[in-house]
Amino acid sequence: MVTETSTPLDAPLFRIDTERGIEYWGCKAVLAAFTLTEPVDDLVPRGLHLDEPAIGAVLVADYGMSTLGPYCEYVSLLRVTDDEGAAGMYIPSIYVTNDAALAAGRELLGAPKKLASITVEAAAEAVVGTLARPGSCDLARVVVAPVERLDATLVDALIAPGTPFYSLRHLPGPPGGTAVHELVRWYGDLAMHTDAWGDPLRFTGPVSVTYPTRSAVDPVHRLGVGTMLGGAYLEFDMRLRAGGIVWSETVAAVTG
Repeated sequence: MVTETSTPLDAPLFRIDTERGIEYWGCKAVLAAFTLTEPVDDLVPRGLHLDEPAIGAVLVADYGMSTLGPYCEYVSLLRVTDDEGAAGMYIPSIYVTNDAALAAGRELLGAPKKLASITVEAAAEAVVGTLARPGSCDLARVVVAPVERLDATLVDALIAPGTPFYSLRHLPGPPGGTAVHELVRWYGDLAMHTDAWGDPLRFTGPVSVTYPTRSAVDPVHRLGVGTMLGGAYLEFDMRLRAGGIVWSETVAAVTG
């Protein structure tokens, strides 16, 4: 086993098995996919291309436990293709409730993580995922009513197994040094939980995505909801693993 660690060197904030990746178990999440109402081309780095019409998605997850500890996560996603036409998902914004998850995501993968208040809760008739930052400012709410079983082919239509995720790793440098920009490809492998009858715990039903507050500091509302394509409630285990660097460049750091 090879372990990747962070600073401080004598007390790393996170440790990751490079062969198995980051492991999660006891997870539950709500997911919604939709066409977008406004242009978001400026959010996508070179080498990736939006669909026409552009398609976005929002995932709100409660990771019951992981090798980074328990935490919740809110992810904005854009469906993209690379220069060869292969489909993937680009992450323009992502929020977590755990400092180790924030540091690992930013340092290893370039995921633009921030800390926020995030919940996934079962309510009357539906499961509700929420994002707030700061705590009293409700930025997003995803509601999915789990009224019927979701076929695996419909899950694959949202995010097929093996679909790559992309994030832009931006490392600013000190004066006189260099800044690094890298487009990182990575993967998430899900294993669905099953009920007592052996059926996967994935459901669908009426779904909505709303943005109660539009914040210039955290503009998650830029993924405006046009036509809703589908929603899901899922229970699963997961592994996240790095896939490699698509492109990398260094530039002179800003000197002031």
